[in-house]
Amino acid sequence: MTAVHATSRPPGAFAMFWSRARRNKATAIGASLVLVMVASAILAPWIAPHDPLEQDIIARLEPPSETYWLGTDPYGRDILSRILWGGRVSLFVSTSAVLIAMVVGSAIGIVSGYVGGRFDRVVMAGMDVLLSFPSLIMGLLVVAMLGPSVVNLILAIGLTAVAPFARIARAPTLVIKEREFVEAGRAMGFSHGRIMGIHILPNVASEVLVMGSLWLATAIRTEASLSFIGLGVRPPTPTWGSMIREGFENILDAPWLSVFPSIAILIVMLGLNLLGDGLRDATDPRLRHE
Repeated sequence: MTAVHATSRPPGAFAMFWSRARRNKATAIGASLVLVMVASAILAPWIAPHDPLEQDIIARLEPPSETYWLGTDPYGRDILSRILWGGRVSLFVSTSAVLIAMVVGSAIGIVSGYVGGRFDRVVMAGMDVLLSFPSLIMGLLVVAMLGPSVVNLILAIGLTAVAPFARIARAPTLVIKEREFVEAGRAMGFSHGRIMGIHILPNVASEVLVMGSLWLATAIRTEASLSFIGLGVRPPTPTWGSMIREGFENILDAPWLSVFPSIAILIVMLGLNLLGDGLRDATDPRLRHE
């Protein structure tokens, strides 16, 4: 009798990508910083020492102390508590906007690259128009037209990121659609939707994920910038950008009002950029050490 030896299935593209990412020090450091900030925002109702909206005029503009670790604002509200609660709003808005952009942009890019021809040229021309606007200017235009609110802020930031995700998903789709396994799927009668969703999407997911981590930092910066100029979430709801704006008027007398929210933004953006750089290195074939 002939013995049949079972061959192990080679790891998929995403599994290989994740294995390389875990071995990258930049990825670990960035992920740790991001996880700490996300955990502190999620746990804000339990770890915030004071009510972020509670005013105490007697304690206004107090410097950091044992009672108020990061000081108080002009209304006597605790800065630390407002940073923790503000992180919930800033991270929720930015993450929601990037997730929407990832889904919509990736779908546009994959369909455009798969269909090709005139359809691809028209769609990419539209994406080029969106790319011609700086992200802050595009967000400013949308929020100014729709009005400041959480939903409008998410839509504005998400719209600025659709075109980059469409571009990053389209490029590998042009190559993958000509591969043998895609041709085999067509020969077996698979629908176009099945080919794009099952065969092409998993092969572009890692690149989209890397772009998502990098664009999340941009989204946080855009949200803070819009809040700084008064087009973010309405007060008294705390956000990092609005806190920097409120502290700007007292920057010489009470610098902690703007410094500490700025440090929170800096930590998150540093962590996301380190995470994005590590994930990018994990997808770079020139840096693979299998």
